Amino acid sequence: MGDRQLAKQEIERLSLELERHNRLYYEEAQPEISDREFDDQLRKLRDLEIRFPEFASPNSPTQRVGGAPLEGFTQVEHPVRMMSLDNTYSEQELIDFYKRLQKQLDTEDIPVVIEPKIDGVAVSIVYENRALKYAATRGDGQTGDIITHNMRTIRRLPLTLPEAAPASLFEVRGEVFMPNAGFAKLNEEREDIGDPPFANPRNATAGSLKQLDPKITAKRPLDLIVHGFGKLEGFAFESQNELYDLLRNCGLPAAPKIWNATNLEETLAAVREIDHHRHELPYETDGAVIKVNSIASQRQLGVTSKAPRWAIAFKFEAEQAESQVHSIDIQVGRTGALTPVANLEPVFVSGSTVSRATLHNQEEIERKDIRVGDFVMIEKAGEIIPAVVRVLTEKRTGNEVPFVMPDNCPACDTAVTHQAGEVKVFCPNPVCPEKVRRQLRHYASRGAMDIEGLGSVMVDQLVDSGLARDIPDLYRLQFDDVLKLERMGQKSVEKLLTGIDASKSRPAWRFLFGIGILHVGSTSAQSLMAHFRSIEALANATVEELEEVDDVGTIVARAICNFFDAPVNQNRMAQLRELGLPFESQLPDPSEGGAETSTALADTTWVITGTLSEPRDVFADRIRAAGGKVTGSVSAKTSYLLAGEKAGSKLAKAEKLGVKVVSEEELGTMIGD
Repeated sequence: MGDRQLAKQEIERLSLELERHNRLYYEEAQPEISDREFDDQLRKLRDLEIRFPEFASPNSPTQRVGGAPLEGFTQVEHPVRMMSLDNTYSEQELIDFYKRLQKQLDTEDIPVVIEPKIDGVAVSIVYENRALKYAATRGDGQTGDIITHNMRTIRRLPLTLPEAAPASLFEVRGEVFMPNAGFAKLNEEREDIGDPPFANPRNATAGSLKQLDPKITAKRPLDLIVHGFGKLEGFAFESQNELYDLLRNCGLPAAPKIWNATNLEETLAAVREIDHHRHELPYETDGAVIKVNSIASQRQLGVTSKAPRWAIAFKFEAEQAESQVHSIDIQVGRTGALTPVANLEPVFVSGSTVSRATLHNQEEIERKDIRVGDFVMIEKAGEIIPAVVRVLTEKRTGNEVPFVMPDNCPACDTAVTHQAGEVKVFCPNPVCPEKVRRQLRHYASRGAMDIEGLGSVMVDQLVDSGLARDIPDLYRLQFDDVLKLERMGQKSVEKLLTGIDASKSRPAWRFLFGIGILHVGSTSAQSLMAHFRSIEALANATVEELEEVDDVGTIVARAICNFFDAPVNQNRMAQLRELGLPFESQLPDPSEGGAETSTALADTTWVITGTLSEPRDVFADRIRAAGGKVTGSVSAKTSYLLAGEKAGSKLAKAEKLGVKVVSEEELGTMIGD
């Protein structure tokens, strides 16, 4: 047998084996191999596909992270029309629906299934011969956009199905969504780099699925739940419950819990239970879906022009609360963006007390006609972000005051500016005290330069006293000057100055992230430094050269060029270079393959816990520099746990899962430090 035939067989074997391990890990939580073993097999498959591209499949496990940007979306006609569901908003309407079922089926008790209604984006996923053929949006119900490249980035979506799946055409329907925790983290990251936050998880999901560059989609925390089917060949089942069993047996992510009811009373009880516990779910749900369980009964009931008669969506009332706008403040961000924030009468909604809500910009305020003194309805977007839904205009007394964005920055009185393509207004003053405060807080944060002793209170004192008007001023602080500040003793001053000096040894990507370029987050900073190797090379790069980096698009590239073209930033960077800040990358150079110390931990995943001799981020940087990956929680895919003193639950979990536990000294030996 020739090399090509052997390669073909090995590619097929590895693809099937890796898909099986994906199902074991993501669906059954029963992994059989370690993260490193999985990655070793994945790398072997990738190498074979590079050598023998004629045998590479678009459904290969190597394609999870997305390929090249698309020219645009093409359309496809759904094998079976994607219908919507009729909605009901009251229990009486739900009772009327059930009574119609009783009349049409001529029976009193009708078994139904009830599941949480996910507020996501409906998709059709088509498998042929058990391999993913394509995935598409609902569109107009008849025709949708093909989004296969973006759907492949969702880890829980099988690219190939096991033997239990139908052998020919199998079309399933589901919802793509963004878990609440992932949505909150995504918005924090966006705000941190100067990007506007998403309004809610559904909008974030829809935008992610319509990205032309799958690499962007791959960075979004998308998930999937499959709940129905469209076209199905060569396979039959008699009930919804059998369908759910089939979905799970195929490794498709179905709802973790399905309620069953045999009569009206049980149906109402199940809907109430879902409503009562919906805030405990990891994703946003806006209702419950009730379906007749019997497929034969479904066929008997039939469909209308747009919806099945055998199913209905009971929509929960959005949890809202009334409050009053006492005032509207302007928050100046580290990029200089001015954001209006409403100060509210404290009110309890969706599990917590809300006293402030962002109003985003003047355009949003005018659209909703929000005035100081107004009574407003508040809800949390995605159960997370407080938002003003509407104004209770019927409660106006005539004393309410319209709000207008100021022409000058409230912190420094500099005239604000508008940037092309931006709705927000910006303070252009590089030494605006509020802007400087936020820049210094970000620069000193753990994710950036991690300066011990330079917290928010210390930053405020340095700015208020005039000792720090820009980042370079931190490195010129004198002991006696800092000692004069309120509540500063000798030890506190020594701790601060030592922490500032230690920051000079941080990796260059942290420094790049810390200086606060618009749209540049920590991931982009690492990619940029790995590509350009120095701040100087980065500063001289063109937009086209910047766009060659994986994490950089046109908007980010232009923001980087604008930053380094500005004289004030050129002056700042020149000062920081003279002060000894890291301008050269210590990350492994991908073009050189790296020395032994830069690949010693390649394809390993680490978790850090306990008290160590240095901050955890220092060890995390060493692990990353040696090719390892650092995560926050222990799982079966964790290769090593770096444990210091007083290690708690993470150590116990690592021992239970058989994860190798190492000390600082052992880590040093592994990386040759």
